Amino acid sequence: MGFERIMRILLILLLAAGGLAGCGVSKSSFSPYKKYSPAELMEDYSVYRQVLEKHHPSLYWYTPKDSMDYYFEYGQNQLKDSMTEPAFRKVLTYVTAKISCGHTTVRPSKAWSRYSDTARLGKMFPLSMKVWDMAMLVNANLNRRDSILKRGTVITRINGRTAEAVVDTLFDYISTDGYNRTHKYQSLSNRGNFGSLYTLLFGPADKYDIEFKDSTGTIKTTVVPVYDPATDTAGRTGTRTFRPAQQLTKKQRRELRLNAARLLRIDTVNRTAMMDLATFGKGVGLRRFFHNSFEALEKNKIGHLIIDVRGNGGGSVTNSTLITRYLAAQKFKISDSLFAIRRGSGYERYVEHHFWNKLFMLFFTRKKKDGNYHFGYFERHYFKPKKRHHYDGKVYIVTGGNSFSATTLFASALVKQDNITVVGEETGGGAYGNSAWLIPDVTLPVTGIRFRLPLFRLVIDKTTPKNGRGVQPEIESFPTIDAIKRNADFKVEKVMELIKIDKAER
Repeated sequence: MGFERIMRILLILLLAAGGLAGCGVSKSSFSPYKKYSPAELMEDYSVYRQVLEKHHPSLYWYTPKDSMDYYFEYGQNQLKDSMTEPAFRKVLTYVTAKISCGHTTVRPSKAWSRYSDTARLGKMFPLSMKVWDMAMLVNANLNRRDSILKRGTVITRINGRTAEAVVDTLFDYISTDGYNRTHKYQSLSNRGNFGSLYTLLFGPADKYDIEFKDSTGTIKTTVVPVYDPATDTAGRTGTRTFRPAQQLTKKQRRELRLNAARLLRIDTVNRTAMMDLATFGKGVGLRRFFHNSFEALEKNKIGHLIIDVRGNGGGSVTNSTLITRYLAAQKFKISDSLFAIRRGSGYERYVEHHFWNKLFMLFFTRKKKDGNYHFGYFERHYFKPKKRHHYDGKVYIVTGGNSFSATTLFASALVKQDNITVVGEETGGGAYGNSAWLIPDVTLPVTGIRFRLPLFRLVIDKTTPKNGRGVQPEIESFPTIDAIKRNADFKVEKVMELIKIDKAER
């Protein structure tokens, strides 16, 4: 039986198993205010620590064992009193971030997620921020009547804490590959993330003292109220006419969903195209999309192609490898090593799809002299470039802090190619490698809190320095205060400048 066929069969079985997953606490019995005793918290924490120590393939990759032990002990010492689920998640999130693995993150319990989906929005931190190493700016203000804190306003303090102190504190709770800061900055800049994490760590408030710079650079202060969705909606009742949008057909909804995931726009006059790739995930028809796109590029004799993967958090390696084959000038591998540290587990009842993950490893891994279970196919196999509709024009890959996982494999394989230029910011995913491939959820027995557990360590290229950084852009394009104020797409602006220069030189 061929490799691809076995993969498909196991995937079908894996998905089927997902449909048989056990149910958690019923919605009717769930209370967000419930507190768990120290003994209950310790029971969960013990499972959390032991599963990571037994199964995580890169637990000590960037954090030495004695340091990781210190953080584990620190987390345990916080469990002296009863805690709600969010308070306990705060402890777990802090410790988990010290692993320096972007695929190892903490998630709410299923009961909490169901509650959040149906609960009315509570009071919220009113500002969405754009954060990078040079500044922290207002990206959006939920209090729309506020005429002071507009988009692009530089924030210097919040409730007496400097912007640098606030960001450094929030950074302690964000998981990333190695020592990458670009991904952390981008995580805080993603919609809603800054406010939710700020509230989790510093607590909710009815108002916030904000220190900022005005248009002349003068430091000023203002007090802004917390954003209350109920009050905001009530205040606008009767002042605006509500017009229900035309109901979309099922086909139209699907079209919108697919276009949000992948879209090709061609400028036939200037022989330029832009491909937006928000995911390498399944279910969005990427195989057909790639075929049709590169066929269209060939037919229209497109000389310059922009591939935007700034928001692409990864997905299927099959999909990232496929588009690489349309662009690569020579054969390539996606890994120098790919292995798990064990197949079985004494904690299998807590690990999602454990039976099927173990079966997958039984089929595709072999134990080597180092004691690890290697996925030899991807350690040995070279992928050849596509012959049909292969693209040989100039390519600009636009990257940023959200470019992660399989997207990093894509950028790594092409960054050194002569006709390809990576533009933007360092990728969020590690250039040397990451821990991923199979990433089941582990559900803690008492609280039901979940954390993601990558089972394989992947080294992309062993000659790449293991410095905890992402793929570096060949042409850097960083945010500026002016660009944020203008709501400009500064990375694409940079690419268009490069295309203009390239055309002028021909």
